[in-house]
Order: sequence, then structure tokens, then C-alpha cells
Amino acid sequence: MRILITGGAGFVGSHIADRLVADGHDVLLLDALLPQAHGDGPPPWTGDHELVVGDVRDADLLARLLPGIDAVCHQAAMVGHGVDPSDAPDYAAHNDLGTAVLLAGMHAAGVARLVLAGSMVVYGEGRYDCPEHGRVAPGARSVADLDAGRYEPACPACGRDLVPGLVGEDAPLDPRSTYAATKAAQEFLASAWARQTGGTVWSLRYHNVYGPRMPRDTPYAGVASIFRSALERGEAPRVLEDGRQRRDFVHVTDVAAANALALAVPPPAPGLTALNVCSGEPHTIGDLAGELAAVTGGPQPVVVGGARPGDVRHVVADPARARELIGFRAATSFADGVRAFATDPLRAPSRT
Repeated sequence: MRILITGGAGFVGSHIADRLVADGHDVLLLDALLPQAHGDGPPPWTGDHELVVGDVRDADLLARLLPGIDAVCHQAAMVGHGVDPSDAPDYAAHNDLGTAVLLAGMHAAGVARLVLAGSMVVYGEGRYDCPEHGRVAPGARSVADLDAGRYEPACPACGRDLVPGLVGEDAPLDPRSTYAATKAAQEFLASAWARQTGGTVWSLRYHNVYGPRMPRDTPYAGVASIFRSALERGEAPRVLEDGRQRRDFVHVTDVAAANALALAVPPPAPGLTALNVCSGEPHTIGDLAGELAAVTGGPQPVVVGGARPGDVRHVVADPARARELIGFRAATSFADGVRAFATDPLRAPSRT
């Protein structure tokens, strides 16, 4: 197949490109090379691929690129927690307007297959159970509780601490940050496009992706990159809350494998089908910081308390649906992935 990869020069997109070419596909990369994630010029790992530098919001450009494309792998997005609500227009413009323009272009060109880079952030908090009231949806954590070091969500009915579990794809969407809201909107836009056109969409809800080529030294970087940058400066990683927040850290090569499988297997029904892309091996934020410090021989993490607005406590994924529908199983263990990540090449953002 000939596959257009938007964001194809980026962290995840470039690994998908490498994997698809290894599988015998023909890829075309489109990337705006945003300075939040890239330095000056295309990164060296794009050298073996056809790259067009341009914006996914450029309808005229898409009209030239999409004819002859069999499927689109849509990775282009502003990612990360960001700085503050002043980022909202940029997030909406890149993530949602960009997706809308792409979908319109696909319709005009007759391209009916989409694999979307979804995100676990659409869930907000993960799954929780109360010993008395069963499965419940916790509300937002209050500033007073966070300031007092009460980090665990409470049952809205009785106030007891909740027990976190595995969140499945049928969980209601509850985005709690600007980035999360734009990722949920991408899914709604893609679902509407599929219903109107008869197209198909896999939304691969990535959990905490890490690995080589991550952007570094930017507020849009992932937590693994932030911790590693601190250690390289000789500083202790600063861990928010109590460090016991649970996440699923999935290696970028496994994410690329999931995309390859999604392109090879049609969804089971028309419309949009969501899949968790995760390792199935939950760890805490403190585990990640401690493991990186141990591997690098750097200072031990410092737990500093507090929390960023919009942060959630626990999001741990159920990997069963991805295993059942596309045969995806993560191959990289947490220990092996973090050990390699300590020296993996990262990408410095533009300083201008």
C-alpha cells in the first residue's frame, strides 16, 4: 500500500514510517516540523523516506498529495500538557482543524482508510471501584485536597478511597485538559467522517509512549524525556504528587507495530473502532524516575508533591481488545525499554 503519514518526521510517526517500509509498504511523510518538537531542518531519520514539509491544514497541498494514497496514518498533532490555557488556540488549530481539513481532503480524493493517533487522555481518570458502591466515576480532585497531599480520588457517594482498575475502550470520554479535549474532538470528527463516507477508522489510544527520538527540553515533552533531561543536567528528577500515580508506559517501537497491524486488519464494523495501545504492564511515575536514575547512576528522584491542573491520578489500560482485534501484544518490557532509553538519541527542539 501507499500510505500517507502525517507528522511523519516526528517521534512516533518516524518509527511508523520505518516499520511500514520494513513491511514492504510505500510511505509518504507530511510534516510541518513544528519548533516545539523539531530543531532546524528535517531530522536525519527521514533521509530514507519521501518527505514533504507542509501543514496538514493546507487543503491545496493535500489535494496534490492524497490521490493514489491507499490509507492515511494521522500522527500530526500538538502533544503534551502544554504551558497553560493560552495554548488552547494552537492545540485546536493543529489537532482539530488539521484533522477536519485532512478528512475533507480524503473524501475528495476517495481515500477511505484512516488510522488515527488517539490518546488515553480522552478517558480523564481511569477505571475505579468503590468497595461499597461498585464502579464509580470520580470527579475532579480539588485544589484543597491536592495541597493537603490527598491524591487518591474519593467515591462521590461515600467519600472512601477508590480502587483503580483497568480502563477499557468502552469507558466514557472525560477529557480534563486542553490537549485531551482536542484528542476527543479528533475522534468525533473521524467518526462523523466515517459515517458520512463509509470509510473506516482505527483510533489507537496510545498510553505513555517513550523511546528514541522523543523531543526534549520542551514543555510539550513526555515525562520520560523530562526526567532524563534532568538527570543529564546532574539534577534529581522532580516527581509530582507522591510518585504513586499509575500509568502504562509503552515503547515507541510497539506503537509502530500496532499501527502496522491496524493497517493490515480492517475494523470489525463501519465507523470508528478504538483500541488501547499499551504494554499491559502498569508502573508508577516514581518507578519510571527511579529506574532511569538507577540506570544512569544519577541522583535519586525527589518527590515534591503538588499537581498540575488537569492531571489525573491513575490511568491503566486494558490491552485485551487490541490483542483480540489486531493481534497486538507489546514486545518491549519496561525494564528493557527504560534501560535503552537512558542512552537513546533524543530530538532537541528549535531554540528560535
